[in-house]
Amino acid sequence: MNMKKKGSSKKRILKKVRPSDPRDKSLRDHVLYLLRDGGAHVTFDAAMGDWPVQLAGVKVANFPHTAWMLLEHLRLCQWDILEFSRNPKHVSPAWPEGYWPASEAPQDEKAWTASMAAFKKDLRAMERLVGDPNIDLYARIRWGDGQTILREALLLADHNAYHLGQLVMLRKSIGI
Repeated sequence: MNMKKKGSSKKRILKKVRPSDPRDKSLRDHVLYLLRDGGAHVTFDAAMGDWPVQLAGVKVANFPHTAWMLLEHLRLCQWDILEFSRNPKHVSPAWPEGYWPASEAPQDEKAWTASMAAFKKDLRAMERLVGDPNIDLYARIRWGDGQTILREALLLADHNAYHLGQLVMLRKSIGI
């Protein structure tokens, strides 16, 4: 792809980064780091690990969400981003209702633990996509409208970091 700077007669050629290029491995490693623990970001296990299911539906003053609501929102959004990234037949849920649970609390402990397990499973699947040197992180997703795996992975990391931060604040407000 050629790009011409405005007011310049010189052309700058943007080179595609190949999987054998050390920059490709470095980028993948950085994105994986961001997805897994991200340095400045809290990990999923640190935010959720020992959250008592009895407190999953607790609301605190001036905070609109419960831990269950945030967990399910994280899970649903992550699932949607992952499936969009790998499945051309995927249909995203309706916005915004399809991205939030219908209830403020899980039905039972089984629902709580299943949601956490599904979140972890889908995160590992996105990590595998990013870590696969046969997947071009810069290539447009054929069924998208300009998205790339790199963009989707960064979107996922950003979204997860934001809501995990909310869970940390909720956790502190509840006193756990």
